[in-house]
Amino acid sequence: MSEPRSIQSTISHIEGQDTTSWKALWTDFLSLIKIGIINSNLITTFAGFWLALYFTGQNFSWINFLLVMAGTALVIAGGCVINNWYDRDIDHVMSRTKTRPTITGTIPLNVVITMGVGFTILGLVLLYLTTPMAAVYGFFGWFVYVVLYTMWSKRKYTINTVVGSFSGAAPPLIGWAAVDPALHPAAFVLFLVMFIWQTPHFLSLAIRKREEYSNAGIPMLPVVYGNNITKRQILIYTICLLPLPFYFFSLGTVFLVFATLLNLGWLTIAVYGFKMKDDDRWAKWMFVYSLNYLTFFFVGLVIATLPIF
Repeated sequence: MSEPRSIQSTISHIEGQDTTSWKALWTDFLSLIKIGIINSNLITTFAGFWLALYFTGQNFSWINFLLVMAGTALVIAGGCVINNWYDRDIDHVMSRTKTRPTITGTIPLNVVITMGVGFTILGLVLLYLTTPMAAVYGFFGWFVYVVLYTMWSKRKYTINTVVGSFSGAAPPLIGWAAVDPALHPAAFVLFLVMFIWQTPHFLSLAIRKREEYSNAGIPMLPVVYGNNITKRQILIYTICLLPLPFYFFSLGTVFLVFATLLNLGWLTIAVYGFKMKDDDRWAKWMFVYSLNYLTFFFVGLVIATLPIF
């Protein structure tokens, strides 16, 4: 009776290894496409899509919605995969990137670049099926991120964060263009919110990872000019966010008050950074707040336009 149990134990062990391997491969895949970036950008894509329906009075279309969300996700995934493929020579230096499959070798590099190109093309095709302009804005975001940011400015200039911000601000335009190719002025306000938001967000991360960026040879602002100059830039950008919610005055007083309080909260933390001695701790506060700010602001926009309001 002992032999069958031994065989069964061996089979279970092999099955367990296969399960573990698949889980590890899935984790690597999610790391490769930068699932966190995709998720946050899909929130802003949906907000753009939803507000376009609100301002134009068009009816919700599930087909259009699924196409723009899937298309945007694939274009972003394609750009992120190519970014990982290109940055494989420096990612091993930084703790948050050294476990990516392009470094560990769990996914072959030829497969990685094929995935990046394939996701991009498929995503643009899906966006084109909504409207050609949605695909144009999708390609704009991809081109800025892959070419102008990853391959050009990231390793040369401290303005790399600003350059990359154009890419990160594209998803609301993609979502809006899927409904209204002409775009309403409110769409460009969403673009501005995302464009301005990204600099405090990423500079806060740069302060926390200053030494790692320095070792990798990436000229982030705190690496080249120090934390104090970086704090001033963060403060300026958070101030620039203050007037933007008022462009959505038609959504009602509740949203204006809510969005203004969000801005004032972030501004308060930014100002406090000049008094706080622990820069890393302060930068963590700023970074975490920025993530919550993005979610609350765009979810607030959607809620404010629901019929019950």
